Amino acid sequence: MKPLDPRLMRYARSTRGFIGLAVVLGVITAVLVIAQARLLSDVIVSVTSDGAGWSDVRDAVVAVAAIFATRAVIAWLAEVAAVRASARAKQQLREATLTHVLALGPAGPGAHSPGETAALITRGIDALDGYYARYLPQLVLAVIVPVAVLLTVLGQDLLSTLIIAVTLPLIPVFMVLIGMYTKSQVDRQWGTLALLSGHFLDLVSGLPTLKIFGRAKSQVAAIRAIGDRYRSTTMGVLRVSFLSSLALELLATLSVALVAVSVGLRLAEGQITYPVALFVLLLAPEAYLPLRLVGQHFHAAAEGLGAADRLFTILEIPVPVGGTEALPDGRVRIVVTDLQVSYPQRPEPALDTATFTAEPGTVTAIVGGSGGGKSTLISALLGFASPSSGDVRLEVSGHGVDLKSVDLVEWRQRIAWLPQRAHLAGAELPDSPTIADAVALRDRSLPESDIWRALEDAGIAGEVRAMPDGIETQLRADGSGLSVGQLQRLSLARALLTPADVVLLDEPTAALDPSTEAAVIAAIERLAQAGATVIVVAHRPALIEIADQVVRIDRPHEPSETAVVGLAAPAAAETIRGAGW
Repeated sequence: MKPLDPRLMRYARSTRGFIGLAVVLGVITAVLVIAQARLLSDVIVSVTSDGAGWSDVRDAVVAVAAIFATRAVIAWLAEVAAVRASARAKQQLREATLTHVLALGPAGPGAHSPGETAALITRGIDALDGYYARYLPQLVLAVIVPVAVLLTVLGQDLLSTLIIAVTLPLIPVFMVLIGMYTKSQVDRQWGTLALLSGHFLDLVSGLPTLKIFGRAKSQVAAIRAIGDRYRSTTMGVLRVSFLSSLALELLATLSVALVAVSVGLRLAEGQITYPVALFVLLLAPEAYLPLRLVGQHFHAAAEGLGAADRLFTILEIPVPVGGTEALPDGRVRIVVTDLQVSYPQRPEPALDTATFTAEPGTVTAIVGGSGGGKSTLISALLGFASPSSGDVRLEVSGHGVDLKSVDLVEWRQRIAWLPQRAHLAGAELPDSPTIADAVALRDRSLPESDIWRALEDAGIAGEVRAMPDGIETQLRADGSGLSVGQLQRLSLARALLTPADVVLLDEPTAALDPSTEAAVIAAIERLAQAGATVIVVAHRPALIEIADQVVRIDRPHEPSETAVVGLAAPAAAETIRGAGW
């Protein structure tokens, strides 16, 4: 965690203006601090040594009061500016992160779970309030005020200047040492929060299934245990913050005491005048105060800094941009050679060395254990995941093009895609879409007969006919009110409606009964017979049996068999069953 992360100014542009304003206010504050010490020392010396009365010191006292009031106004202005800058910066960070996550496509931010990403974008960014409102203004003061005080004291007393110059760097040194320990505590806190967020997300998404099988209440103990871990970790971070404040306060007090002892002894021996000694004593604490407070506010803002650091790792994940080369019209042959996909901060590849060729008019089944990289392979074929090594070539009528060189927008328009988690949300859909909207993606120029044919192919036409308004039945934008199987089949009907050169289906028969599964499989076969290049991620034997080839993908440490080309469908099914599928 850096004192001032330059990435924060890059992604939250309002930070630049706020820092500029903080510098101006810091210079004014430094001048006022020195003027306040000078006036106070003059008033005290005049009253205690020269016997001055009220009339003699009235103007100086009024000036001191005016300085106090001015400093209060400046502090209020800095607070207002900090709150507004914090609100703008948080908005810019949220927009930048959400835009980037969406641009990364279905693979998302790689090593970060959806629950962790949601926690970072909400609670994590909100934790930056302390960073803007307290830490950044104090950081500016910690640079300007000590330098101004040192230069002023240098003109009054050389020995006091040396003592301050030697002891002043001790505070940043202790801040760094404490900060190194605090970072590990904050990382552990965010790791626990990410685990808790991911667990909640999985629990909410799977709550209907848990409820059906009577396992919902069993999750209470797990959530309570994770919550206790998070509470304990958070209290550990707070404990370090309080202890760091105590350590910095003690160090600053001892440093001022050294100046006071030196000035007192020399004053008793007549080596320094009373006005100079008093002025130095009043000014010395002001040199340590900003550094002491910046350390205190730094640890108070540690949670926000830790969240921002994790956000920046997401924002720095490169988004595949593709090239400009247009792919010729015609059937597409996909050649995948030694394809590997890795994500930052993830020790193992998400997809390890896949090799196969998908021919037009055939069905390629991708099988393998959970977490082996099957969905990552689909993301790579869509152009959302950049290969770490290997390549994907697209061949049309003998003309081969690397996927990296192809215009990705044009390429995706030639693909029908069904994700693993079906959804209805989309920019093309209205707030309350009908079934026809969801299937046709609002292209209502398509004949209703085509929409019904797609629903028939997806095995959901009978259920739609039973609805009061048929295909004009309104749905919620998030698909709530539909079962998982219905949502899956509506999304499949959307993929089947428009003829595509390439069809990518991620577990299209999941959550379907055997009769509906048979209808979906028949539709997939018809797509292949029409000449499409069909690639399906498959777990169930019935879907694997229709495949012309089976490609097995496993984790890097597991045995892998890829590019099982030309394997007869029944034999392929037996091979998968023999492997435990």
